[in-house]
Amino acid sequence: MTQAEGSGQDRPSNVAPPMIEAIGLGRTFDRTVAVKELDLQVAAGEVYGFLGPNGAGKTTTMRMLNGLLRPTTGEIRIHGKTYASHPKELRALTGFIPDTPPLYEFLTGRQYIGFVASLYGIKADQRDEDAERWLSGFDLKDRADEICKGYSHGMRKKLHLAAVLVTRPEVLFLDEPTTGLDPKSARRLKDMIVEVREGGSTVFLSTHLLDTADELCDRIGIIHRGSLCAEGTVEDLKSAGYGNNLEEIFLRITEHEAVLEKDAAEESDAASSSN
Repeated sequence: MTQAEGSGQDRPSNVAPPMIEAIGLGRTFDRTVAVKELDLQVAAGEVYGFLGPNGAGKTTTMRMLNGLLRPTTGEIRIHGKTYASHPKELRALTGFIPDTPPLYEFLTGRQYIGFVASLYGIKADQRDEDAERWLSGFDLKDRADEICKGYSHGMRKKLHLAAVLVTRPEVLFLDEPTTGLDPKSARRLKDMIVEVREGGSTVFLSTHLLDTADELCDRIGIIHRGSLCAEGTVEDLKSAGYGNNLEEIFLRITEHEAVLEKDAAEESDAASSSN
């Protein structure tokens, strides 16, 4: 992996220890390697942008970090603890917003929030207060007592997001959160990320919207074919000569990795032919 100067994983002693840590993380599906030897650290209170082309391994990585998918190799630590030793505690600390959120279609929106809150043992007064806050914030209050079956994709995503936020997660994983959202809702989502970060939460954000990543993220990690290729602040990556903006940086890094892979494959084919 290319590590931009000043963004290394060996943090100074005066910097908070990582809230999220992956060590040699890998996942294979049959013979397909989805993620390989991935190392990363995300500090408490940081917004970390996880970027990569389609099929790069972003969602697989996020599902492992959130405890939903068991790694083939490596270790995950959340707040210094592993899912193997503290599964219930860590799941209570984390929230995950997938690209296509799962809803119980014959519950109303308000009932769904109540159901999710009950799984986390959230007290009724906190549940009701936070539910009203986020239902209003995402323009769902007028539809909150309708069953979810009639919700659009964007409404489903906003409802699941509201339900997860009611649990007040210390670590929030967002997988393509703006997909299906109208411009107003996307703006509200960005404001929400700032709010939860200011409240002390750590946000791990996967997105194809590079302007969103540039606006919100403290650091960026770029993954390609399951490997973390580069990491750092946008300014660090600019200083390293990858480009003048995040789009140029992203394209240059991923295209460079693709060329390296092609060259390696051609060398391997040539070696096989000679044998």
